[in-house]
Amino acid sequence: MSLRDLPAGPEFQRPAAYQFDTPSDALAKWADMPSAATASDNTTVTVLDVIGDDGIGGGVSAKRIAAALRAIGKRDVTVQINSPGGDMFEGIAIYNLLRAHPAAVSIEVLGIAASAASIIAMAGDNIRMARSSFLMLHNAWGVVIGNRHDMAEAAALFERFDGALADIYAARSGMARSEIAALLDAETFLTAEEAVAAGIADTIAGGADASTYASHAAAQSRPDIQAKRRIDAALAQQGIPRSERRAMLKQITGTRNAAEPATHDAGFDPAALRQLLDTLQA
Repeated sequence: MSLRDLPAGPEFQRPAAYQFDTPSDALAKWADMPSAATASDNTTVTVLDVIGDDGIGGGVSAKRIAAALRAIGKRDVTVQINSPGGDMFEGIAIYNLLRAHPAAVSIEVLGIAASAASIIAMAGDNIRMARSSFLMLHNAWGVVIGNRHDMAEAAALFERFDGALADIYAARSGMARSEIAALLDAETFLTAEEAVAAGIADTIAGGADASTYASHAAAQSRPDIQAKRRIDAALAQQGIPRSERRAMLKQITGTRNAAEPATHDAGFDPAALRQLLDTLQA
């Protein structure tokens, strides 16, 4: 078990019509950050994407984290996070996996740990944040399609989920539950300094650590990945649902000039995506 006495995350049944999304503000902040460099050692787990299946071939799943922890065994583990959040059910599952790890769990917030990713961070015996990083807390978030009975059931479930999340944040930080509830209601972004002052994080990475991360991340940042993230964030801020955004991004991925030969795994055209992004922002 974790070295801290942390409460287990709730194991509620996922509503049949539930669809997760990421808060647009968190998605936009994450999209503007460089892609994080991956660790080279075999006791580090990276959480550098949306939590859950992102609908276009990416995302961080509980299944992947479970496999990584099995490979690490009973050794100490470091978890590096730069994620805007996503599926709260997957986030809780990953938190529970880390909570149950038999050795020490160290969390490093490299850029942002928002929404479901901030819950994952709470499983750490030690939480260290880069000086320019953020934690973002908010109430359970998602979309449920159905009749009034489905909506009422979902509202009751989300209320229970909010209470369980507040218990986890409160246990990890020592803050009063009412204070945590206020932060969740306000959809709060905490800087590294604010998170440490509140007891939600433990330490701030020194200047050398932060600058090393920034230089490595900038060197490994891929234009196509950054463009995809920023387009998704721009569409989200216009209120376009996640399912529609995924369909649009898939269409972009599959589009090519008919006169040109097809290239296997050609991916995104950064120039075309940049033009689309400029149009959206205009």
